Amino acid sequence: MKLSYKAYAKVNLGLDVLRKREDGYHDVKMIMQTVNLYDVIEIEASDDNLISIVTENDSIPVNEDNLIYKACKLLMDEFNINRGVRITLIKNIPVAAGMAGGSTDAAYTLIGINELFKLGLSKDELMKRGVKIGADVPYCIMGGTALSEGIGEILSPVSGMPNCNILIAKPPIDVSTKFVYENLHANELKRHPDIDGLKSYIEASDIYSIANKMENVLETVTVKEYPIIEEIKTYMKQNGALNSIMSGSGPTVFGLFDNYEIAKKAYDGLLARNITTQVYLTDLVL
Repeated sequence: MKLSYKAYAKVNLGLDVLRKREDGYHDVKMIMQTVNLYDVIEIEASDDNLISIVTENDSIPVNEDNLIYKACKLLMDEFNINRGVRITLIKNIPVAAGMAGGSTDAAYTLIGINELFKLGLSKDELMKRGVKIGADVPYCIMGGTALSEGIGEILSPVSGMPNCNILIAKPPIDVSTKFVYENLHANELKRHPDIDGLKSYIEASDIYSIANKMENVLETVTVKEYPIIEEIKTYMKQNGALNSIMSGSGPTVFGLFDNYEIAKKAYDGLLARNITTQVYLTDLVL
């Protein structure tokens, strides 16, 4: 039996970093949103007692460094599963781009192993295990719109987000998450995004106020270091986006649009410019 899943990406409608913790992690407060851009994960059992990962993307490791591998091993060790697993990954989400691509692949691997071997774990039980792999994994299991706190593992669903068009663009650069957080100096920030205000506008289904409140504090580091991020944001806003910000630690930029034709024109315009490597026009998964 082969199981197949759509492993959805996320963006951060708002992202704040409150403080650096003594354990080296950061306390965050952010609103995550699933978008209709996904990798495909295919999972099947094998008789060789190995965890095999197959992908055509040469930039992705297929060994124990891959979060898919870690997710498999976590459940297979806990439940003493003595069969092998073959996982095929069809990669569409930009890699190392602030969209939780690796985390969502791990999340749906946990879901798949649970189903394939009939482990009987609930969604909450999978989420508790997922945080051992990465802070975004529990959210990727949960999906939708959610307030995320702690290091990202404390999740509260938020209802009311209206669907809209979303334009996603990754510039031809890679951004180190470690570099961004090391240079943020959260304790010295004089201004923080209004995540509570953003949440209230989502609950009111007010897309224009939502867009107005969208803000990512990590841009205070990345935009200085990588001006192309601001260039893409500006292009989107000048071409009809209600607002445009960076997702996660970047470098992916997204813009919200309330009109498909305007969004499509901006999409075509970005494709014609030499400032992105991957561009997608899609909507939300609510």
